[in-house]
Amino acid sequence: MCQFFSFCSDGKGNFYYFNSDQRKTMLQDVNSTFYPDSHASICAFFNINEDQHNKYEYNPLTCAFDIDQINTINDSQKAKTFAKHLNFQKIIPELVIKKIVNPFKDIQKTKVTQKDIHLLKEWSSVWDSVWDSVWDSVGDSVWGYISSFFKIEYDYDFSSCVLLWERGLVPSFDGATWRLHGENGKILYPIPKTDLKNH
Repeated sequence: MCQFFSFCSDGKGNFYYFNSDQRKTMLQDVNSTFYPDSHASICAFFNINEDQHNKYEYNPLTCAFDIDQINTINDSQKAKTFAKHLNFQKIIPELVIKKIVNPFKDIQKTKVTQKDIHLLKEWSSVWDSVWDSVWDSVGDSVWGYISSFFKIEYDYDFSSCVLLWERGLVPSFDGATWRLHGENGKILYPIPKTDLKNH
């Protein structure tokens, strides 16, 4: 299955992929038969034989490099180096390249500060606004954090959730009580919704 970022090679040092303008055109054209991260689309677009080209995938956020298929000279090491040195800000200008933080493992957060509580209060206010429109109670903090990887104009300000996440705290809510989870997912700060508003 093709994933972002997909590209092909001929085994002789030539690499094929869709640039920013090509991607935008494909995504905006509802009748387009090309898909930005489809190896078949890449080969068809550049008029090259799919069965005679190698297929690779590279995730610029995790730096994971995958060999999808080798159909000619194995140039996987060159392909990996090529992908690592691509300027993804030009390929996907909306993408923010930064390290993915696992708040339960990467940061040993064991105490909650007043700043953390203030950020939780801000996030609960955003959550209340979004609840009626698009979210359910599952995964909201994850989506809030994911928003920080895209330079997009959102209808809501997710920055309080992002800051909490990057400080090693994940907020959760069960409809009555807000919680801040820290190291290893441990609940560090439970507070009823009504008390948080008055905090």
